This record gives sequence, structure tokens and C-alpha cells, in this order.
Amino acid sequence: MEDFECRNKQQGFSMGSCRVEFNGQHAPACQVTLRQKNKETARLITSVHLSRPENYLSIYQSGCNFSCRKCHSWYFSKVKDGKWYTPQEILKEAMAYDKSVTLEEPRDKATTWHAHDTCRCCGSCVVYNKRSSSCPGVLASEAITLSPQGFGPIRNIVAFTGGDLVCCPEFYGECARLIHTHTNLWLLIETNGHGLTPQNLDYLQASGVDAFWLDIKAFDGKKHKWLTGCSNKNILKLPAEILKRNFVLEVLSLYIPGLVEADDLAKIARLLAGVDRTIPFTILAFFPEYRMKDYSAPTVYAMVAAYERAKAAGLQNIRLGNLGVFARTQKDQQYLIDNVDKGAY
Repeated sequence: MEDFECRNKQQGFSMGSCRVEFNGQHAPACQVTLRQKNKETARLITSVHLSRPENYLSIYQSGCNFSCRKCHSWYFSKVKDGKWYTPQEILKEAMAYDKSVTLEEPRDKATTWHAHDTCRCCGSCVVYNKRSSSCPGVLASEAITLSPQGFGPIRNIVAFTGGDLVCCPEFYGECARLIHTHTNLWLLIETNGHGLTPQNLDYLQASGVDAFWLDIKAFDGKKHKWLTGCSNKNILKLPAEILKRNFVLEVLSLYIPGLVEADDLAKIARLLAGVDRTIPFTILAFFPEYRMKDYSAPTVYAMVAAYERAKAAGLQNIRLGNLGVFARTQKDQQYLIDNVDKGAY
């Protein structure tokens, strides 16, 4: 570890908060959960499976360049865990998944956000042979399958999620090249953005990565630093940089009572609207986890207020997520129905 040199720092950017635990010790994630063997890069992967309600193949990575206090994946993103996968082994998973696809999406819908356009994952059309009142009415029941996480279609998208090491982009680039050569899948990377330097964005664009799900933790720099251990100075520039390179982009942010509330979320929304008013933006309800178990989840009233502020900022495509966290009662659900546009939750 003594000769370690951060890839971000080599490009003039800051190092992440990326220490990962292994065998009672700590070291940078790229040294513990990424490796070179016979001139081939391998990544430590915790699991690979079809995710709901995203309805795509999720590849959960161990090791991350952030240390988020609220992380719900900390037990593998900040602790070494999993099995080593080379890009060729990722390709095998992708090829097997490709054979099971029931819904072919265009590239501009290679997102989590657009999964709601076709299915709400209720399973009513299969179990009761009847569509639910919230069903988009797009898919035949034959396209809906049952997986361990529930009902839904199988979309032609593979996503890297969990931990994040796009600061070392070669593994992702090689996976993208192989997946595009041998399958009909789109490649999405769920990212905190810390490693998306201009150089790395150019590399990933040339490699064929299709989309990013950018998690903007906070607009306020001090709050972001407290939450993640890192600055958001360059992250706030990313929506423009990502779209300039013709990637598909969606953005999400958490509503965290007492920390990231409607004011902060409205600033993020204004930033996005200033780049492109059509950028999909999801406001997720925080739930207590990891080092923030003493924080509370937001109410339905707070979430609706944040939605209204984001809409007033000029964004056209906004959704509220984690309904089970903030709209548990019938009264809450009715308030949501009465005050938020149809299809926005």
C-alpha cells in the first residue's frame, strides 16, 4: 500500500473518502476491491441479480470512494466482501440475462426512473388477471415475471451499483465494450460522481457506457462533506458534463429531515433545470441506517413540499420514491394522490 497513488489526484482532483475494512485493517478501496491479474482488471462483486423496481440486472460492488454516514450498503461497500469478477465473467452474467429479457427499452430509457413508465411491479395482472388502477397499461401480462424481489418485466439494462470506483474506469470500460459487442443490453452506472473527471468521462464515453444514475447527496458543500467525507465542488458540474457527452442521465437525491430538506433539494432542481429541464429527478425518502440511525424519515407533507419546490424550479420530470417510508397510512396515501401529479410516485 506504500506506493499507492490516487488516480483522482493524478488528474488534479481530490482523493475520495475511500478506506475499506479488510482483515481488521483499512486501505483505499481501489487497493482492496480492485485488482490486476495477468494484465486484466477484476472487481470484487457482492451479488448479481435482477432488481425490483428497477427491473434490470444489478451488479453490486464491494468498495466505494465515499464514506456515507447514511449508506444502506455499508456492510459490503465499506467492508471487503464478495467474489472476484473479470470483465469476461461479467459478460457471462450479462449474456445469460440477455436471453431472459421481456422488455426492450430504447437507449434514452436506460434508467431507473423510466422503469415506472411501463410497470408498477404490483403483479395484479398476473395474480388476479386484472390491471391495477395505477398500471400504465403498456405491457401484456406475458412480459411480467416473478423474481425474488417481486413482479415486473425484465428490461434490457445492466447496472453497476452498490460501491463506486469509477475513479478507476478501466474495468467499467472493458465491461461496456464486451457487453455491447455480445448482447443487446444498455450499460448504466449508478454513481456518486466523485470519480467522473473529464478524462474518465471521455474514456467511458469512448468505451460505450450508456447512462449514469447520479446521486447528488447535498447541494450545500458543508453538508455534503459531513455526509460523505468528500467535497461536491466537481459533482455539481457533472449534469452538464454528462449530457455534453451524450450519456443518458437521471439524478436522485435523498430528503433527510434536519439536513437535506426542501431548500437544498430545490437548489439541486434549479441546477438541473439550468442544464436541461427534462432531466429525470427522483427525490427519495431517507430511512435511518448505518451512522444516522438517530435521524428520522420525512413525512408525506415534507416530501410533497419538496416535490412542489422542485417543480417550481422548472424541472418537468420529478418523482418521489420510497413510498413505504413516508406514505404508510391510507391518510398519507390520499394526501399524496391529492397533491402530486399522477405518475410522480
